[in-house]
Amino acid sequence: MQRIIEQKIINQSDQALLIDVLADATLLSKQALKSALDKGCVWLKSGKKTNRVRRVKKPLKTGDEVFIYFNEKILSSTPNEPELLLDKKDYSIWFKPAGVFAQGSKWGDHCSLTRLAEKSLNKNSFLVHRLDRATSGIMMVAHTKRAARDLSKLFSDRKINKTYLAIVEGKFNNNTLTINKKIDGKHAISHIKLLTYVNNKSLLEVRIETGRKHQIRKHLSGVNYPIIGDRLYGSADKSYPEDLQLQAVHLNFTCPINNQDIVVKLPSQQKLSL
Repeated sequence: MQRIIEQKIINQSDQALLIDVLADATLLSKQALKSALDKGCVWLKSGKKTNRVRRVKKPLKTGDEVFIYFNEKILSSTPNEPELLLDKKDYSIWFKPAGVFAQGSKWGDHCSLTRLAEKSLNKNSFLVHRLDRATSGIMMVAHTKRAARDLSKLFSDRKINKTYLAIVEGKFNNNTLTINKKIDGKHAISHIKLLTYVNNKSLLEVRIETGRKHQIRKHLSGVNYPIIGDRLYGSADKSYPEDLQLQAVHLNFTCPINNQDIVVKLPSQQKLSL
């Protein structure tokens, strides 16, 4: 049985080292704790701030609160490696494989693109936008707070053009279709184009004007064409072997740092196809 620890520890003495406090409270080995710290499942509240902490020998103050969210199954997961597509120093653009999270949770961040990018480039990483864990494709990561702010504004102002591919069962019954249907009470528009129909499957190009949570999955399911592999809005069950057949394949925008036009496309060999 895999061990799960969710524990709050209040430090009782000045200059106690984080790893010693954790070892005494959890009875985990220091080797296991070093790995846990690196994988991001330990948090420190000092004063009013609570932050993820990785420094093994960090000295603590009396009253500091340490939170550990240790789940052996999560921490033993091995992420697929993302591929760097473009490095602009202040931000980078990646191919995120299916199965990689956009960002971490309290249980760790070693399977998230933000952490993988941080370790690969040795830079701080900030989330700018999200792709679902099950969705593959192009994703951007900021490396300065200014870039994170400016790029996030481009997304919120709809100044970043995003194109996806999706595969659905059956013959899509329109060559083109615009879906204008609110999601969670918010305006949402998706433009759908049929690209190919083979073996009772349709390959669709999807352009979105808005970026609501699960927008493409909800919109296609709403017109009775759920994406293949969609366990949430389609008919795929938990044992379904195939990845969600949704992929971000094209991104273009004007760089907020130098005003250059940036266009990133997935190579054809990486794209979904029938």
